[in-house]
Amino acid sequence: MIENEQTAILLIHCPDKPGILAAVTEFINHHQGNILYLDQYVNREEKVFFMRVEWDLSSFQIPKDKIEEYFRTLLGLRFDMNFSLYFSEVRPRMAIFVSKMSHCLYDLLARYAAGEWKVDIPVIISNHPDMEHVAKRFDIEYHYLPVNAANKAEQEARELELLKAHKITFCVLARYMQILSPEFIDSFSGRIINIHHSFLPAFAGARPYHAAHERGVKIIGATSHYVTSELDAGPIIEQKVAQISHKDTVEELIRKGRDLEKIVLSHAVDKHIDRKILTYKNRTIVFQ
Repeated sequence: MIENEQTAILLIHCPDKPGILAAVTEFINHHQGNILYLDQYVNREEKVFFMRVEWDLSSFQIPKDKIEEYFRTLLGLRFDMNFSLYFSEVRPRMAIFVSKMSHCLYDLLARYAAGEWKVDIPVIISNHPDMEHVAKRFDIEYHYLPVNAANKAEQEARELELLKAHKITFCVLARYMQILSPEFIDSFSGRIINIHHSFLPAFAGARPYHAAHERGVKIIGATSHYVTSELDAGPIIEQKVAQISHKDTVEELIRKGRDLEKIVLSHAVDKHIDRKILTYKNRTIVFQ
């Protein structure tokens, strides 16, 4: 996309039937919109249509504050559509949650500082003080909120207050070693991205790479997904794997695993920022 170009993005899913693609493109073309991106997919088993379309607003005849109303009236009701409308100039606001491990945090902040993402990161929240120096280096507000069984509800309430105060639109768990409550997750449903090694459900616990090494595994990986109340079972956004062998030490497994975690998490965040993810049931459709 050209810098400063204002575009609109629609993410759509609905029962599949003839004429949907033609109707959406005609709606945009008829009102003098120039389509810049279009991708669509049909789940033939469930007969569901999915679509992402982005168009230039410079000559579009419908005022921005009326596009959603017009689209719902003219097409949404007719095709029984679920849709979300976004505008490119509205920057997502991301909060990062982290514990003691820094590799994912540094990677996210390096991409942010390099201008790779059109996003704002106003706050980092942690249950440990260890990463405060990283936040200071990137001039980002840092909040140390230790969590235990006795104060969990109180601390999550404080976290939600911070997210509201900073107008956060989505959260990223950059190796945040706390289980979020269902109430917290419901407050940001479909807007919390997590990363973990892909050994789960096998080799769970604090030393998964040691356990995997003892079993002589031949492949390691990382998974990024949206968080749901069912632990580590939310809609998967991105996964990658790497081959290993008997020659790899535990330390080499950990290093390779952390490299995968950084890449997989950053790719998931990138897709979320670009509004290229559509969640349906417990799956994602990730548009290219």
